[in-house]
Amino acid sequence: MLGMHPWIGLADDVRLGLLTEWVTADLVDGALAECGKRDVRPGALPARFMVYYVLALALFQQDSYDDVAENLVGALEGMDEVIPNKSSFTRARQRLGAGVIEAVFRKLAGPVAPPGLQGAFWRGMRVAAVDGFVLDLPDTPANRAAFGGPVDARGQAAGFPQARVVTLTETGTHSSIDASVGAYGGGEPELAIAMAGSAAGMLVIMDRAFPGVALWKAYTQAGAHLLIRARSSVARRPVEVLQDGTYLARMNLAGQKGAHPGGVLVRVIEYRVDGGEVIRLLTDLLDPAAFPAGELAALYHQRWESEGSFRQVKTFQRGPQEILRSADPELVRQEVWAHLAVHHCLTRIIMRLASEERIDPDRLSFTKILKHVRRSVIRQSAQTSVQIKQLMVTMAAKVCRKLDNGIRRLREADRSLKRPASKYSFRKSGQVRRPTRRVAAKVLTLHPAIVQ
Repeated sequence: MLGMHPWIGLADDVRLGLLTEWVTADLVDGALAECGKRDVRPGALPARFMVYYVLALALFQQDSYDDVAENLVGALEGMDEVIPNKSSFTRARQRLGAGVIEAVFRKLAGPVAPPGLQGAFWRGMRVAAVDGFVLDLPDTPANRAAFGGPVDARGQAAGFPQARVVTLTETGTHSSIDASVGAYGGGEPELAIAMAGSAAGMLVIMDRAFPGVALWKAYTQAGAHLLIRARSSVARRPVEVLQDGTYLARMNLAGQKGAHPGGVLVRVIEYRVDGGEVIRLLTDLLDPAAFPAGELAALYHQRWESEGSFRQVKTFQRGPQEILRSADPELVRQEVWAHLAVHHCLTRIIMRLASEERIDPDRLSFTKILKHVRRSVIRQSAQTSVQIKQLMVTMAAKVCRKLDNGIRRLREADRSLKRPASKYSFRKSGQVRRPTRRVAAKVLTLHPAIVQ
């Protein structure tokens, strides 16, 4: 292809700015070797370069293929004049596959909180949260068949296909410890079970979409402890009331009797916040003296840190309401793993700056760190270890003046749907229309007998 030859030797020249501190050439080569990927086609884009390029696609989500390529090589003399076309990049991404980028993520991922960091530990256990989110995908037949998506009352597609992502997130830092990627119709609990082995020794918090015997056994047998919110129908019959007012109950599979040996024994903590609904938490920490109910109830609030992590990925890094660029399921998975890997590196940068300045990492602006990293790629100003160190010193000097958002406010607003899918309801043929709330209220006012 015209202009392709100058790109052949790019593998040793291209770097990913500040992210190269963690996504080193040795790490990339290890991931390629692990997945059995080698440069076998003469004249093709090098595999190592393509790893950096795929990560750059996630870093510059709103840029086109050639724009991202220019961002990577623009500072190299003459290279921005011979950018390969989009189809060449697409074929190179297909040869690379999703497994290599997943391997890069797994080599990077893990807890990063130092001992004593506020919100990261409780009674000697590292605190993590499991939750999930979805990403919109291009509406191609292949993506629709592989991932599925939301449907309306008629069973017809109601929006873009979506990939479901579930992560194990360190609450004190927003660092990804592990992740699972699946189809929209796949349950979050099933994806969460796959991460149980990464949670050993941690206290893992989950919301009420997750309780289940299989998940409970997977995490506790892996050496993790659990704190999960549950609905009123789960483990509702007390087996023993403890001295602090909490009680032990059995959680069973659907259809099993309470004494069935397949169930698990859990401790139930019930409380209200400002007179609101009763909140029920399940935990395997059965000793009320060693693990006070009040502290566990207060700790559950840390689950929202995973939501903050998702917002960083979906709103700031990807862009609000942006659709991923990949039209093929394998490339979709590749792109999702790239977003998770880039986000973890950005978290590492935040943690290093926070440690050097001795401030809470929550105070550092994720969006401003993201912009600095993007600039470091475009300028190729962090190619060597010395340049990376100098750039980190420059960023540290800006912490007090520019990057520090101050002490973060507590979350107070209720969770509510801001953008309803549709203001019109679907009614099947022959279905009687139900009155709206306003009409119903008027009927009750005019006809009190209805209340009776």
